[in-house]
Amino acid sequence: MRPETSVILLTTLIGAGQGLFLALFTAHSLALFELVPAHDGRTFDAPGSLIALVLTGAGLLASFFHLGRPARAWRAIARWRTSWLSREVIVLPAFMLVLFLYALVHWSGWRPVLAELPGGVAVDLATVVGLVAMVLAFALFACTAVIYACLPFLREWHSALTPINFVLLGCASGFTLAAAFSTWTAPELTRLLAGYALAFTLLGLAGRGASLLRNRRLRPRSTPQSAIGIKHPRIVQKSMGFQSGSFNTHEFFHGRPPGTLRWVRWAFLVAAFAVPAVLLVAALYAPGAALLTLAFTIQFAGLLAERWFFFAEANHPQNLYYQAVT
Repeated sequence: MRPETSVILLTTLIGAGQGLFLALFTAHSLALFELVPAHDGRTFDAPGSLIALVLTGAGLLASFFHLGRPARAWRAIARWRTSWLSREVIVLPAFMLVLFLYALVHWSGWRPVLAELPGGVAVDLATVVGLVAMVLAFALFACTAVIYACLPFLREWHSALTPINFVLLGCASGFTLAAAFSTWTAPELTRLLAGYALAFTLLGLAGRGASLLRNRRLRPRSTPQSAIGIKHPRIVQKSMGFQSGSFNTHEFFHGRPPGTLRWVRWAFLVAAFAVPAVLLVAALYAPGAALLTLAFTIQFAGLLAERWFFFAEANHPQNLYYQAVT
């Protein structure tokens, strides 16, 4: 398929924003049960949530560049009963709204206790809002990933590994960003968040590696013989039937030579996983803002390359005909 820059930015930016919020709420939840030191929500959770909001907002803005007529974008919600894209269009603004409320509650300090758990743990307003945002974050991961995973004719995407990898890669970048952010606002949480970031990075490597191995074994179910109903063992196509390109040749094929896909694959494996993992291990021993910021920057660049490869790797069945002649 043809990778669109707007969709690449949409999926990577909102994934990092979701992962960042989940990192913030993980620290909040652990502090609630006194498993980590208490931290100031006004200096950590509130600005961290606003950064996550900026990331998701930038992703939403990028998506408009993929629309032929942005003024009609509101119509995307019309098919919410059957379309995962429509559901994504609904869940993303809802997540952003609740994320803003989460930041507002922490910044204002207005956190009345709404319930008390049997162990005496007080559940305040920030916790309830955070739980709602967490549910919406995972719902958004599901909506975004299943847009691609639900297409049986694109076999590279049609796998349970697609939503798993969307979650793991979003959490990897989000937790790495949270670890870098905590060095300024909550240093007592830096090692914890760096450890989570390392775990998600390694899990992301395992998940993405599994999908690469799976996709290498795929073989087309259709052939030129089955396409035209002729069983001759050797069929040679001489012309595509017209002189110039078409929507089919432009939108369903990335137009790059096989060598490009090979070096992009190795580039994102190194940049998104190998280098950040080494830097995160180093940060566990000597936490530093520069080290963790570098880890996030390299990882995010690697994830942009990974998402480009994700789209380019998908082989539409019509390419059996058009790719051979373009």
